[in-house]
Amino acid sequence: MITLQRRQLVGHDILLARHGNHISAMRLDRSTGRVVAFLDDGSTDSAPNLIAPGLRMPDTVRSVLREDWKFLTGISAGSVVLAGLMFAASAAVAGMSGDPALVQMLTAYSGN
Repeated sequence: MITLQRRQLVGHDILLARHGNHISAMRLDRSTGRVVAFLDDGSTDSAPNLIAPGLRMPDTVRSVLREDWKFLTGISAGSVVLAGLMFAASAAVAGMSGDPALVQMLTAYSGN
């Protein structure tokens, strides 16, 4: 079962254990998989973000969007195209019909 939760950054814990309250800021360097800490004295320290390199971390909403953006974009575009085709078909049926009641029913918009 997929649980979408915020990933626990192991590097934060390591750096907090090393330096405690002497850390002024921390950031995640995704390209190297490390957490970088900026210390009060102007120096920096880093720690690996994973306990084991092959460890599969739980999925988050952001990671799912980052991995599946092409698929989700395709589904969204397909839905918009399908809705447009349905609207065009409805307008075409209304135009082909000589019955004014059918035209009014298919093109009416309820403001309520």
